[in-house]
Amino acid sequence: MQTLIKRPQNGLHGRLTVPGDKSISHRGLIFGAISTGTTRLTNFLPAEDCLSTLTALQQLGVKIDRHETTVTVHGVGLHGLTAPTQPLDMGNAGTATRLLAGLLAGQAFDSTLVGDDSLSQRPMQRVQQPLAQMGAKLDLTAGHLPMRIHGRALQSATIKMAVASAQVKSALILAALQAPTASTIIEQLPTRDHTERLLTAFGGQLNTAADGRTITVQPQPHLTGKTVTVPGDMSSAAFFMTAASIVPGSQITLPQVGLNPTRTGLLQVLQRMGGDVTVTPQASVGEPLGTVTVKAATLKPIDLGADDIPAVIDELPLVALLAATATGVSHITGASELRVKETDRIATIVAELKKLGVQITEQPDGFTIDGRPAWQVKTATFDSHGDHRIGMMMAIAGLRLTQPTTLAHAEAINISYPGFFTDLQQLCPTKEALA
Repeated sequence: MQTLIKRPQNGLHGRLTVPGDKSISHRGLIFGAISTGTTRLTNFLPAEDCLSTLTALQQLGVKIDRHETTVTVHGVGLHGLTAPTQPLDMGNAGTATRLLAGLLAGQAFDSTLVGDDSLSQRPMQRVQQPLAQMGAKLDLTAGHLPMRIHGRALQSATIKMAVASAQVKSALILAALQAPTASTIIEQLPTRDHTERLLTAFGGQLNTAADGRTITVQPQPHLTGKTVTVPGDMSSAAFFMTAASIVPGSQITLPQVGLNPTRTGLLQVLQRMGGDVTVTPQASVGEPLGTVTVKAATLKPIDLGADDIPAVIDELPLVALLAATATGVSHITGASELRVKETDRIATIVAELKKLGVQITEQPDGFTIDGRPAWQVKTATFDSHGDHRIGMMMAIAGLRLTQPTTLAHAEAINISYPGFFTDLQQLCPTKEALA
């Protein structure tokens, strides 16, 4: 049980560098492994999810050295992986599971992916079915993990994705690299493009059509190891951006945050809601970077639909929290993808925000929130439900409260942000901030 930080008397203040991007840390490891030569990742995120990817690649015959947030990967090339001697335990890492499914489908050996109780409940047909169009053979257990991957030669294909998912798209790209000729992937909506950017940086070739949804992948590339500086994780920065927006008197600065346009949905949401946000771009190679400064603001309600969701899918718990503090009714729809995250996030967001007295109604694909500046808190005990983003959302919500509160299953936050509470305390160091 974690005791949460109460409302800081003078708001949140300071400058904080957030940890490296989780999505890029996963992908940097994978591309380093299938390249030739050495890849060096700096500002790597040593969270449980990323360490699951690292360990799995080691079990596939890749030598990887880690010293805190610097990782050196000794690549084996696209066809240099070796059969693991035991099932690959992916822990809670859904990204790694789906990406490795695409990579391992085209290898010359069989492998099995397993995960924890939460990951074992997440749907895997969404990656199994499109990979099957390339000739992949993945056996699932009632649609879930364990997943048995029968490595084999893959065929080229044109695939229209049934879901808007960067994880599934990335799995298809990794599979397409192993096909004999070019493959085309067509998305419903554009999703985050970290895989495409990294593939190009390592020497691969792909083309993205003007619509942003059609990607043609050239096969059998010769990838070469690179030095990659992982930018600060926008999804981690989003928690502090939200906190500064809703805690009166706050002003914080977040340097070196990744500003990939497929990841800045929360920035746009804050701006639409009347948030006080300033972005200063920084010179960078590859992924765009910038410094984000956020001040407390009086927020307006917002409506988000299906076209808005891919750019803000991981931050929707925070959008709900922002809407809960705005005066008026907000509508979030087209977000049924939340049902199949680490938890059913629609249900858990509603359950936890209701504890704060928030007027929130669950919808099949989202929620309706009748926001107001002050809440009538019903209980002082919150629960992450084993979901890292729900846990951090409630820790941020606790910053608006003057009474002591606690969070059950706070250890789930280590999945993506082991130093979260330490960093949060750094922005409100006064005695009044301590619960």
